[in-house]
Amino acid sequence: MIQTVCGPVALQKLGFCHSHEHIMVAKGRPYEVDPAICMDDYDTSLSELVLFKSVGGSAIVDCQPTGAGRMSAELARLSAESGVHIVASTGFHKPVFYPAGHWIFELDEDRAREIFLHELQVGMFLNTENGPPTDFHSSRAGVVKIVNDIAGYGAHFASLLAAAAAAQVTTGAPMVIHIDNGSDPLVIDNLLDNHGVIPSKRIYCHLDRAVSDVGVHIQLLKRGCYVEYDTICRPKYHNDDAEIGIIKRVLDAGYGDRILLGMDATNQRLKAYGATIGLDYIKETFIPKMKAAGISNLQTDDFMVANPMRAFAF
Repeated sequence: MIQTVCGPVALQKLGFCHSHEHIMVAKGRPYEVDPAICMDDYDTSLSELVLFKSVGGSAIVDCQPTGAGRMSAELARLSAESGVHIVASTGFHKPVFYPAGHWIFELDEDRAREIFLHELQVGMFLNTENGPPTDFHSSRAGVVKIVNDIAGYGAHFASLLAAAAAAQVTTGAPMVIHIDNGSDPLVIDNLLDNHGVIPSKRIYCHLDRAVSDVGVHIQLLKRGCYVEYDTICRPKYHNDDAEIGIIKRVLDAGYGDRILLGMDATNQRLKAYGATIGLDYIKETFIPKMKAAGISNLQTDDFMVANPMRAFAF
């Protein structure tokens, strides 16, 4: 099944899925880092999901983890009211997205594991920007998120990684891995090997803008991992033709069954918040571009339906 904020969903009912999004993020430290990382108006976020639903969208994976602006209760309301399945995240984000002195920097491995397991098995914690986890909502997370910011966390990274890996191994939840520009995901992949996270549960995000060498993507795919691409309609990185070129190289290598797509939305990439593109862009614009470039209907259906159904199975 897929574990969503409104409960388990049969794999076949996940439908057309964006595999990396942010639909509801509180105004806090992430906003201070980048004002685009704030989507805290419920009705506005709901409007965006209604738009997504209207073009055939069925599910999103919201990748904002605990303590970094995730709005757990609101995600459940949004899903129930819009009819869009939402898979939420536990785990940890880049250290820059937490204020100095945040409890995430004080956790030992055992307590971090307890928190991640609680969010996967019992319910997601509330108001974790303002203090350590206490109160929680009955909605559960469906993925474990980690980042590759070894330098930013220092020695504490090892504890957080071990805790997240233990939560994944215990539950079988999928794991999404944020990769920063210019970093080496193979280092993280080797660490996850050591912690027992099987390759088919590893989903590497942002490789299309973070790692220019597609050969590295293919190495991860050969190991059995998934790649998630979301540098779509992002001209500051590259245009859609370049994005399609990356996808075609992976297809030519024989790994079309492990490509996932998303928009990695901010308030600058959601129509309801005033942007010129939105969650309808992949369905309405990018898929036609892929088809015009020779990518088949069956292949695009894999990216958006069949592959997410397997990648996010809990």
